[in-house]
Amino acid sequence: MTVYRLLQILLVAFGVVFCLVGPLAMVWPSGWAWHEGPPAASQYFMMIVGVYATLGVFMILAARDPLRHASLIWFVAVSSAVHAAIMAVQSLEAPMHHGHLLGDVPALLLVTIAFAVLLPMAQRGEAVPTP
Repeated sequence: MTVYRLLQILLVAFGVVFCLVGPLAMVWPSGWAWHEGPPAASQYFMMIVGVYATLGVFMILAARDPLRHASLIWFVAVSSAVHAAIMAVQSLEAPMHHGHLLGDVPALLLVTIAFAVLLPMAQRGEAVPTP
């Protein structure tokens, strides 16, 4: 498998997850939602769900030609790193949010690392390293 193909697959896979932030919060609120009560009860959370779902759709569309959408992929990588860092600090400060250290924080760091490593490799036309 080429790095380019792996990048395409991850754009679709992570894009689908971004589209499913709302349902993930319903299944595992302590790892994905940042408020008390049902996820849909928070206007702020529903706004975040809308933003992430929209970003997820554009990630899926970008999978057709990732190199043409490098700026979108870098935005996903960098904004995910910033989001994860802020959430990690907030999770450590508030015991009721410790579940995020096992939920959305590592998920966003995985997105960051995957795209920050794979996109430059795909741009150079490198192959996936084999163990």
